[in-house]
Amino acid sequence: MVDLISTIKESVNENCIQPFSVYSSIKEQSLLNVPIAKPTLIVVLAGNKTLKMEKELTCQAGDFVFLSSNPAIHMRNIPVDSEYFALLVEFDYEDFKALSFSAKNKKSHYVGQLNPPLEKCFQQFIEYSQWAPQDLWSLRKREILELLCHEGHTDILSMLGEQTLAHTLHEMFCEQGFQELSIETICQKLAMSESTLRRKLKLERISVQEIKDQARLGLGLHLLQTTGHAIGMIAELCGYQSQSRFTDRFKGRFGLTPSELRKTKMVE
Repeated sequence: MVDLISTIKESVNENCIQPFSVYSSIKEQSLLNVPIAKPTLIVVLAGNKTLKMEKELTCQAGDFVFLSSNPAIHMRNIPVDSEYFALLVEFDYEDFKALSFSAKNKKSHYVGQLNPPLEKCFQQFIEYSQWAPQDLWSLRKREILELLCHEGHTDILSMLGEQTLAHTLHEMFCEQGFQELSIETICQKLAMSESTLRRKLKLERISVQEIKDQARLGLGLHLLQTTGHAIGMIAELCGYQSQSRFTDRFKGRFGLTPSELRKTKMVE
């Protein structure tokens, strides 16, 4: 895994859009209610990661966990020796359109272990993303999914499914930069009546405001983990008019302030 970690660290550029993210820390991070907006693969390369869903599970260095979309997961990122270091790849629904999946026995997560073919695949994915056009990234994500299945991890297919209305609204808020979207505007964009919108969201057990809050704070968490942007700038990017408002909402959801999270990544 040393070569993979080295390749990732050399490739990380917070000023460029990339088809992967890297979360790292030198002190333990304890995060409540972390939203998973899309099917997400987390590859732990250093340290340990614990997740609390139906029960607590632990992923050590060399393990990976594939998560289905989930509005709130408790997580701990625990450095071992020098650091915690993990690669994250989010999958869009078009990445697995041609894959067969079953809506029955849908799983919330799947844990597996890296092997040489998977490790090589991730390394090539990182290298490829540095020069390949963004339109082609989905092809390599599809290769990751197919290789996972080829290596026996077919249970990941039970987490794939049709895009939900909540996910569609999540993307809509992100694309609009969290500008105020009225119910009328949302219904117009979706070609859907307000009653139908509310009925479908009720079936998904979520509201428009909850989707917006998850999207804003999820982005805030991501930017704090992956960039060196000032907290005030992150608050603005997430649609908050003041840093204090962002800080209050962030702590209310995740259990710590943005400054406290930042300190887990800094040498004293």
